[in-house]
Amino acid sequence: MRPGSGALILLVGIAACGDNREGELDAGVDAAADAAGESFAWDLPPGFPTPLVPADNPMSAAKVELGRRLFYDTRLSGNQTFSCASCHAQARAFTDGRAVAIGSTGELHPRNSMGLTNVAYLGRFVWANPVLSELEQQALGPMFGFEPVELGLRNLEDELLARLKAEPIYQDLFARSFEADADPVTVANVVKGISAFERVLISGRAPFDRWQHGEATAISASAIRGHALFNSEKCECFHCHSGFNLQDTVRYVGHPTVEARFHNTALYNIDGLGGYPAPNTGIYAFTNLPADMGRFRTPSLRNIAVTAPYFHDGSAATLDDVLDHYAAAGRTIASGPNAGVGSANPYKSSFLIGFTLSAEERADLHAFFDSLTDDTFLTDPRFADPWR
Repeated sequence: MRPGSGALILLVGIAACGDNREGELDAGVDAAADAAGESFAWDLPPGFPTPLVPADNPMSAAKVELGRRLFYDTRLSGNQTFSCASCHAQARAFTDGRAVAIGSTGELHPRNSMGLTNVAYLGRFVWANPVLSELEQQALGPMFGFEPVELGLRNLEDELLARLKAEPIYQDLFARSFEADADPVTVANVVKGISAFERVLISGRAPFDRWQHGEATAISASAIRGHALFNSEKCECFHCHSGFNLQDTVRYVGHPTVEARFHNTALYNIDGLGGYPAPNTGIYAFTNLPADMGRFRTPSLRNIAVTAPYFHDGSAATLDDVLDHYAAAGRTIASGPNAGVGSANPYKSSFLIGFTLSAEERADLHAFFDSLTDDTFLTDPRFADPWR
């Protein structure tokens, strides 16, 4: 399931949202999600809260296994060439290494494939949708959206279900996952199964985590200095990348209310008027408010060293490019249709103030970023392709 599709606008609906303060969207939405996963045997890292689970899709081991098989199954694309995993590879923390995604028909997408690390805790999904708040909603876009085509299942629902019913493994797993359903192989249950699998993609056992929980030698002195610099007023990174998920919009059991935050990071400033190139205009596409131009969701920094390229359009190839961007308080594009001085964008976040890094400080930040790589998560056989 490829986050960021424009098709989601069609499937979820255009919503008017407003009240912009300090470059944030204060949605103040109570998710009202039931803690239907509390009795499930979660394998949570130390200090991690229990994820919220919708009441109509409780967790079970059978459902997670069903979702894993669906996630890796090319029968879930119209031409049977792509699966969810085609754009979400485990070794890359469930990203794809491309600047922008490519769909099952070869169509390029306008945005980068977002990672699925700790997606269970997200308060909002995809890059720029202020109302999409459940995984079960999000899954519909990649499956049935057509602007652009992702999995390409539009008008192929019956064919999809016939493919799945012909697989004996699915006959068993659907029946065990949805015992109350007389005919459990349905599109709705496909979505529920995939969502259940995605909720167990939890990463929190990186060297940084071990250090935070008392293992003094888990990370280097350089990484410790980088962590301090990351959380300093000099760099201001921590304002948007905070908490256990290094992200500013999370929810979990005991904390279901979400303040959805989106930020303009001064990547563009077309004609000096703050514009971003279409169709990547951020949540402005929903609100039509000038102050929402270029505002996108904050991604988690977990496993950041393996998820290049960066930003919503993959326009930063390396972490050094990202550091250069923030050090300059915005990107300058000298010529072409997107020319403009990003640092002068009138709508950019107030946290982009610019800074200067010494060679040692840059190395320290890289050491900190490397310490966020959870190799166990990237190689865990429970999250790997079961069809191999």
